[in-house]
Amino acid sequence: MPTPSSLSDLSSDFPGVLPPLTDATIDRVKEGLAAAQSPQVKDMIEKVLNHAEAMSSGEPHPYLSGNFRRISIRLFIRALFRVRVEYQAPLPHQPTILAANHLSHIDPFLLLSEIPVAPYYYILGDARSLYNKCWKRRLLKIAGGTIPIQRIWKEEIAVIKAVQAGKQSLAGLAHAIEQDIPTGTSIQSLRRLDRIVNGLLATGYGIIIFPEGRLGSQEGQLCLPLKRGTMIYALRSGVPIIPVGIIGTNNLYFQKELTIRFGKPLIFPKTDRPRPQDIRTVSQRLQQAMVDLLPQAYSEPNEVKLFSHFLNHMLW
Repeated sequence: MPTPSSLSDLSSDFPGVLPPLTDATIDRVKEGLAAAQSPQVKDMIEKVLNHAEAMSSGEPHPYLSGNFRRISIRLFIRALFRVRVEYQAPLPHQPTILAANHLSHIDPFLLLSEIPVAPYYYILGDARSLYNKCWKRRLLKIAGGTIPIQRIWKEEIAVIKAVQAGKQSLAGLAHAIEQDIPTGTSIQSLRRLDRIVNGLLATGYGIIIFPEGRLGSQEGQLCLPLKRGTMIYALRSGVPIIPVGIIGTNNLYFQKELTIRFGKPLIFPKTDRPRPQDIRTVSQRLQQAMVDLLPQAYSEPNEVKLFSHFLNHMLW
């Protein structure tokens, strides 16, 4: 179980981006806490990780076919938005890591609606965001294709830091966060995730990952530094990284144009023991490639923003 100090130390992962403690922030924290405490969510996370471990060892894929999944998601996405896709190079039909910026919970579905059906891609995503609603658990139980990551949210860090600064009215909530929110930073959790990801890549699957490690808040900007996991997976597996730029999802509304830009593959020598300098090299190249795919100056379209609140919150 994480200690208060270990959770507080994680605030360094969110430099300068902690949200203000509004009623909406507190409500979000309470929703996240309820998901962390839910037996249904805990059970789903464990079952999905067990399935992923089995498939990374070569067991048959039990979920929807990639083609059916893409068609279903594409119908959903294109009924709501206009989608523009740009390629600097064709996407390879081999195990690949797609590394994208992250502005909205709709980003993974947007990617799945446009990428090839082979290889079949798995998404590394926040466990509680994936399974916090009953309808999500039912849908993803059928569709599959997820690898849940346990982690603390920036809203929860904001609550803990507020209590440290003297806001004792939130002390009970902060204590519950410290007791019940799994951070996923234990050696056992990290090794299990490493086993799953590298096993899936070695077995022929692809991985979608958001190396910022959290949702961004501004179009055209990355949350830096990028997390090391993407670089380590690429170096250990030897598979290419495809940088991806997603544009327009920070503020959603009906029939808004959303853009996906796929960059050229980044290929690095395979190594079982990546050195710090190897990881830095991959990180620098990936960061620059992702920045190059994003707009230098983004202007929100001057359009009627129909159903904006609903579309921005439907996947929370």
